[in-house]
Amino acid sequence: MEDYIARQELYHAGRIMQPRTIKTEIMQWLWATAATIAATFVLVETGVNAPTAGLVFLTLVVWFASQMGYRLSLYMALLCAAGFDYFFLPPYRTLEIIGVQQWAALFSFMASSVVVSRVAEQARNQAHQAELRRREVERLYELGQEMMLYEDADGLMRELPRVIARIFSLEGVVLYVRARDRFQSASSDLPMSIENSLKAMAQGPTMMTDIPGEYAAITLMLGLEPIGALGWKPASLSHELATAIAAQTAIAVARAMTIEASTKLEAARESERLRTALTDSLTHELRTPLTSIRAAASTLHTSQNLDHESRTDLAAIIDEEAARLDQLIGEAVEMAEIDAHAVTVHCAPQSPQAFLEQAVESVSRVLAEDRVSVVVEESIATATVWLDEHLIGRVLHHLLENVASHTPAGTHVTVRCAQVEDRLQFTVEDDGPGIDAKDLPLIFEKFYRGQKKHSRKGSGMGLAIVRAILLVHQGGIEVTSEAGHGASFRFWVPLRTGKLAAKA
Repeated sequence: MEDYIARQELYHAGRIMQPRTIKTEIMQWLWATAATIAATFVLVETGVNAPTAGLVFLTLVVWFASQMGYRLSLYMALLCAAGFDYFFLPPYRTLEIIGVQQWAALFSFMASSVVVSRVAEQARNQAHQAELRRREVERLYELGQEMMLYEDADGLMRELPRVIARIFSLEGVVLYVRARDRFQSASSDLPMSIENSLKAMAQGPTMMTDIPGEYAAITLMLGLEPIGALGWKPASLSHELATAIAAQTAIAVARAMTIEASTKLEAARESERLRTALTDSLTHELRTPLTSIRAAASTLHTSQNLDHESRTDLAAIIDEEAARLDQLIGEAVEMAEIDAHAVTVHCAPQSPQAFLEQAVESVSRVLAEDRVSVVVEESIATATVWLDEHLIGRVLHHLLENVASHTPAGTHVTVRCAQVEDRLQFTVEDDGPGIDAKDLPLIFEKFYRGQKKHSRKGSGMGLAIVRAILLVHQGGIEVTSEAGHGASFRFWVPLRTGKLAAKA
């Protein structure tokens, strides 16, 4: 069955001859007869001697034997022997076989045809088998390439039966993996008898065997450990090919499961690392203002001879550090809400000019010494846009506080709003010292505060909160900066000009 299917495939691929029909065989026999008659006629007319004629007839027999099989070659041997005896051996024009010479000629023709035809048949079979092996190697290579596309075990096990069935032209393929105790099949329905058979085979090493439903199956082995079983229909794969497919499948499944386990372990480690970093950062940042508050309060409580100015300074310290503590707690809560996907977008009509002025006013305490300009594009200056005032206000608040934290007093800040295609784009730019090129790729990461020291400390969560809020709002942000020439933060949200209540 396997040989027939392979020969048909090779025939359709144009690599071997089509199986001979009765008409083709008759034509070959007639051709052999005509070739013998023609050769005999030429030899007689040219008057060659007997040794030369014998060599010509022998060559003819050998050629037909190498091309058309031993039956036709035997027929050619009889014809050539008859022609040689009739025209070139005495008594001429008779078919009497007398003498050792005539018997030797007939025997040599017959023996040559048999030997050459058998050798030629073996050569054809070897070439055919080599072609089959080559195609098998090509298919195994294609299977290996497609297996490499999957790194998750579930995706690999789900698609692998269909991939094997397609590459090897099978009607159905079933994969069972012990670690998942799950069957994956290229067909929709799978009889219980096949499932039970594959489960039994997956318990220990089993040679390729037939199972119910016209399936064949083999155990998937990884070293000496069975990890599952593979079944296919029809049972047309050779033992060598089935073993190679099973070995590739076992390696691919084990690799995917290892990568999946490693990914989960790495994700757990990263989560633990972030949790530790959050705890350490918050602990440090919360303790710093608390220490200042306790020190100032203790001084006020224990020192009775403080003058009015000293008491005012200590009260100011308590107020400033309490505000900073409140900000840190607010940012931690805000980040926790974003991480928990508890943030929703509620759009409402806004005037861009009034919205930006209100956002600047909200940070007037930290930007009191800076010069802030608000610029709104004329095309939307009098328009009404729909956005979440609270969320976009928080974005502007964090960006303006970031400017105050990382630029010297007196830095000029410009806040712009414009329509760019279907986006509402905001820009916060300053003429400060700029952002270090080493910091640019990392400034939106949690707890990253840059490599330089600044006058005001922060938690490192502000820009991470900005990016997370904009993602919820279906927007984005980017930053450009050049050392000594300030920084420019551009962020955008979808431009909505009609009434919309959106949730993300």
